[in-house]
Amino acid sequence: MATYQNDRIVLAARPAGEFALTDMRLEHETVGGPEVGQVVVEVGTLSIDAFIRTILDDGSYHQSVPIGGLVTALGVGRVIDSTVEALQPGDTVFGPLGAQRYATLPAAALRTLDVATVPATAYLGALGLTTGLTAYFGMTEVGAVRAGDTVVVSGAAGAVGSVAGQIARIAGAGRVIGIAGGPRKAAFVVDELGYDAAIDYKNDDVATRLHELAPDGVDVFFDNVGGAILDAVLLQIRQRARVVICGAVSQYQQMGHVAGPSNYLKLAERWARMEGFNVTVFHERFGEAETALAGWLAEGRLRMHEHVIHGIEQFPLALQTLLTG
Repeated sequence: MATYQNDRIVLAARPAGEFALTDMRLEHETVGGPEVGQVVVEVGTLSIDAFIRTILDDGSYHQSVPIGGLVTALGVGRVIDSTVEALQPGDTVFGPLGAQRYATLPAAALRTLDVATVPATAYLGALGLTTGLTAYFGMTEVGAVRAGDTVVVSGAAGAVGSVAGQIARIAGAGRVIGIAGGPRKAAFVVDELGYDAAIDYKNDDVATRLHELAPDGVDVFFDNVGGAILDAVLLQIRQRARVVICGAVSQYQQMGHVAGPSNYLKLAERWARMEGFNVTVFHERFGEAETALAGWLAEGRLRMHEHVIHGIEQFPLALQTLLTG
């Protein structure tokens, strides 16, 4: 039976407030071949998602990682050993591979990918469950963006936000404004993603700048950040606006003391709605979304940018980079 020298990232301690690199550690182990119904996957690329921070705490909405347990992460990789006829060595797959070099999983936990027209990493980015699909349904269904709408996206340079703003444009939005941190990200949002304007929350007063850029108000706000930025945009929503709560990365380091919006009464004053969602409720329509996103990629209407950090030992640093912007 083949054996594999695996490197894996496990939870060393629950974060006390902000995530620290020492909250995780690298372990080495020797793993055997797959048991009946299992396959071994050589992990290629992992998606660094904001939800990972929440599962490091007790009582997470997503299943919490136990102390000493493998840190959860979605990823793509290549089958190298299999006991299942439907999955053969060389097949490219997607699934909950975890922060490790080799993943031994039930075949039912994996999905075979068609990489003939898009690269495997697209299933973590533009076509990804927690990225592209989330942006697609959040913008088209929950936000219900319409032709001529003024749309604002927070976390606009991030994985979800970068796709969400482009989908708004494709759907016919009249004006798309991104909120991002720092001049480099603000320029990226406009120059590379095609937003009409960007607000640099690290250097601009968000409420003042948004009033300048959208004097007639905001129709759709796709929020990935929460906190003070959500409050600032609520001041500028129009009548019948739709506020989409996709995430709240500003709050994930303090889940025991989440700050809610103090300007929520603007929803009543302006007959607007604020709605959260989980992309999994749209599972029966994932094929529809993937077809649309892949088509836009092929046509050049949707751009997919990747920030790659190499080496499984760099996983904690990659997560910290995401959380600190």
